[in-house]
Amino acid sequence: MAEPKLEVPAELRELAEKSIEQAEKAFGMFFDAASKSVTSIPGPGSDISKQALSFTEQNMKAAFEHARKLVHASDLQEAMRIQSEFLRSQFTTAGEHMRQISGQVMSAAKDVAKAPKP
Repeated sequence: MAEPKLEVPAELRELAEKSIEQAEKAFGMFFDAASKSVTSIPGPGSDISKQALSFTEQNMKAAFEHARKLVHASDLQEAMRIQSEFLRSQFTTAGEHMRQISGQVMSAAKDVAKAPKP
């Protein structure tokens, strides 16, 4: 049995595309402000905060790209394939991000432990 096509009007796809673009611009402005804020705060947690913000930004960019792909899916099978690929990629990325953050936290903890006590 043939997979039914997604009958989404072109106007609706265009509206969804514009909405994604507007949301992406808004998040871009948020990340710019957050990055400036994190950079202005010195301290041992600053590098970890910068890294966490960078990971969040990467995840959001991936989510926007995923949304763009879904908007153009021609049938349910393609939408499910796109979703499956996105989830697999996000799980892999999340694991890598956790390893990197854990390494930074452990390194910062060692540095604090080695620091001379006042």
